[in-house]
Amino acid sequence: MPELIPHAPDNPEFARVLEVRQLRDLDAFDFDIAPSAEEAPALARLLGAQAVRKLRFAGRLARLAGGAWQLEGELGATVIQTCVVTLDPLTTRIDQPVRRTFLPQVDATGPELVISPDEDDEIEPLGERIDLGLVAIEALALALPAYPRKPGASFGAPESVPGEEESEAKPFAALAALRGKIGSGS
Repeated sequence: MPELIPHAPDNPEFARVLEVRQLRDLDAFDFDIAPSAEEAPALARLLGAQAVRKLRFAGRLARLAGGAWQLEGELGATVIQTCVVTLDPLTTRIDQPVRRTFLPQVDATGPELVISPDEDDEIEPLGERIDLGLVAIEALALALPAYPRKPGASFGAPESVPGEEESEAKPFAALAALRGKIGSGS
């Protein structure tokens, strides 16, 4: 049974590397991965979040014709982000399917690979290794809201301060008055 390698130079946060050569005698490989207590803070920093409370990525790699592999899995995560309006902590829950097809590289003499624009975000080149942790990080980063906002939080117009004159509360009011004077020729 293949073992997942928990470190990789290109993914120090949450590596779960599978050597493709270990899959040669298998038709499928089931996986269920989660970050360790030490990896979760590094993942949070990478994602620009306050914390990653939970993350689980489970699924199956299945052999396809021509040496390709199909990954189908479920990503579940609870991430603490910062509300862009209030700056308060905001809990974001992600539950989503993840699908990738790993296709072997073809040489210059082989048939040309045609990728549809609708599918190219699910197709990856198959190298010597598949990093399931990296697939999970990518899927989570794409699923998290870029500008998380608490329900009901909004940017409102600034209110005038009591005792403040109207021209101070509306800084462009003086410019509008000046424009009126210039336009009337005085």
